[in-house]
Amino acid sequence: MKSRTLFWLQLAFTLVLCAFLIGPVLLSVAAGVTENYFLGITSGITVRWVMEVLALYMDTIYLSLWIAVCCLLSNLVLGVPMAYVLAKKGGRLARFLEELIVLPIAIPGLAIALALIVSYGGFRDFRTGWAFILVGHILYTLPFMVRSVLAVLQSINFRELEEGAASLGAGFRQRFFGVIIPNCRSGILAGALMTFTLSIGEFNLTWMLHTPLTKTLPVGLADSYASMRLEVASAYTLIFFILIVPVLILMQALTNRRF
Repeated sequence: MKSRTLFWLQLAFTLVLCAFLIGPVLLSVAAGVTENYFLGITSGITVRWVMEVLALYMDTIYLSLWIAVCCLLSNLVLGVPMAYVLAKKGGRLARFLEELIVLPIAIPGLAIALALIVSYGGFRDFRTGWAFILVGHILYTLPFMVRSVLAVLQSINFRELEEGAASLGAGFRQRFFGVIIPNCRSGILAGALMTFTLSIGEFNLTWMLHTPLTKTLPVGLADSYASMRLEVASAYTLIFFILIVPVLILMQALTNRRF
């Protein structure tokens, strides 16, 4: 009897918490498809505000997706080999380098952006281009890729797998791409999920690094909330969810899939 009561209390608490978290999101989405938010659904359903967002901010959506994809690819190229080297070497130096890589997580995004501006702001073409934002995103998201892959490598005996492949005549390239990568695929997918979503939704760092010609989706969202009708800003939020939720579901499915 007590266990059933405890179960129903836990379920009720979970449902209340979900409602508390999801409720504002649903209200924001509803505001983006109503004629007048203050009158509610009774004012009518419309896609007018969504079309207005697409007309005004489509370039920010394209740029955010492009930067997120480039950030993901850069993290794959940099993060996976770095995690492998750290797991392979071990010791104090490897732990020190790991903490150094993770350091940007502990530093506020505004501080990272300011450091980039002070260091490389003098390079005008670089400073005013989207690549400047990309560098900031890589610095911020790389630790998540390294940690995800490193955790998987440390949980398997990859050295024995490598030695077995080497005894059969496999070279380093064959061992890395044929043994290491398949065995840490779950960590790579988890890191990819985090880096892509963090990049596409990153605001603090991007707000400092962007220019009027390199606005990303979160910066455009903040701009719409500050200068547009509430319905337009809510429609922008709806578009953000339409973009990110399918990607999250797909990548989560890939992460949970057994290879």
